[in-house]
This record gives sequence, structure tokens and C-alpha cells, in this order.
Amino acid sequence: MTREPTDEELMQAFGRGEANAFETLYARHRAPLFRFLHGSVRDRGLAEELFQDVWQRVIAARIRYRPEARFATWLYQVAHHRLADHWRARRHRPDPPPDSDERLAREADPDGPDRRLSEFEERRRLQRALEELPPEQREAVLLRLEQELSLEEIGRITGVGRETVKSRLRYAMDKLRARLRAS
Repeated sequence: MTREPTDEELMQAFGRGEANAFETLYARHRAPLFRFLHGSVRDRGLAEELFQDVWQRVIAARIRYRPEARFATWLYQVAHHRLADHWRARRHRPDPPPDSDERLAREADPDGPDRRLSEFEERRRLQRALEELPPEQREAVLLRLEQELSLEEIGRITGVGRETVKSRLRYAMDKLRARLRAS
């Protein structure tokens, strides 16, 4: 039985020109990365655009990639930087239309029509509570809970220390608990 290559080995193989290594990496990370981006921007179209940009940056960096950290940590660092670029550019754009929440609510449910309404309502409550968090706290929560990254990995991705990550997570969780209790 052969062992599966690590993400780092796959990225290095891709850097040497092995296209199938990229296909494997993409298959492993596409869903969690998209969930992270979509959770950060809460707009499917924008998340898809950012998703493509992140993978384009991965492709562009294939030759100079060095496995100094886990591939997932490096990938989410690329995503974090792309999100920072987005938020910086957004400061110069108008706010979304007033009916954007309704548009998001009308977005097709990827799990299909058989999903129970109560589960949808609970997820929507959580999503609204996440939306109310400051971007730094929301990003830390998404990286910790959805991507299951360590505090150190989140710190490397976001460029802050472990204690700052802990603090952001603590404040975020306190706000989420209070918001969910109130609604």
C-alpha cells in the first residue's frame, strides 16, 4: 500500500511541472477554501472571484514555493492577503444595495430542497451573528472552526501573535454566544 503524498510534496511536484499534483491539491482544498472565502465575504459571486484569484496566485507561486509551513497554512495566508486586498479596495466602493440580505437569502441552497427549515434557520442565525463580528474576529473564527487550524497557524496567516489570535477568538465567541442567546 502506497502512502498518499503530503500537500507540501504535491506542491513541490507541481513546481517541477507535474500537473496532476495540482489537481490533487485542488481537490483536497477547494471546498474548505471556498467555505472560508464565502464565510468571509458573504457573497457567492465575490467568493468565487476571490477563490479563482487565490488559486491563480498558488499557480504563479509554484516554482518559488518552499514548504516552511504546512501547505494549508500557506494557502490560507495567500487567501488572507487576497481578502485584505479586497477589503482595502472596498473602502473606495459604495456599500452593497439595501436588498443584499434578501438576495443572499434567495441564493440556492447547495444541500438541496430536502434540508429541514429549522437547520436553515439556525445556520442563518449563526451566519448573521458572524456577519456582525469585526473582520479580524470573523476571520479567526472561520480559520479555527471551519479549517481547524491551530492558534499558531492562524497567527502566521494573519500576521499577528498567538495571544492576539486567542484574544480575537475569545471576544468573537463571547459576542456570538450573546447574539445567539438574544435572538
